[in-house]
Amino acid sequence: MNVFHNPFFLTILFAGLGAQVLKFVIYAVRFKTLHPLDLIATGGMPSSHAALMSGMTTSIFLTEGTTTAFFVSLAVFFIIVVDALGVRRTAGEEGLLLHKLIMKTKIKLKEPHYSLGHTPCQVFVGVLLGLCVAVMVSFLV
Repeated sequence: MNVFHNPFFLTILFAGLGAQVLKFVIYAVRFKTLHPLDLIATGGMPSSHAALMSGMTTSIFLTEGTTTAFFVSLAVFFIIVVDALGVRRTAGEEGLLLHKLIMKTKIKLKEPHYSLGHTPCQVFVGVLLGLCVAVMVSFLV
């Protein structure tokens, strides 16, 4: 099978890459600047991890039904969503507090990199994007 006729590949490609491009455009409009690294930025609207995993899980369901692959994908999907909302969000908030503390005390340190993770809205939009991409790809392929 040609990779460009594979619904899983197309869904992963369009959901993941589409979310990153959308995030890049949102950053450009919001901050009125473009930086190539924003194309691979983590955090922000929408969640590309949630889009990719919801798209892949939906694509597996639409193609194969409730197979073992679907349930494995569903489990990984939930792990990624919980991580984006919990661990990564908390670590990002701590990074932001550390940044503010360094700036306030004027300590001469290299500014640490941190990512805020995702808000529930960002994850929801990512999930919705992935779901829509999977359904559209299933009709086209």
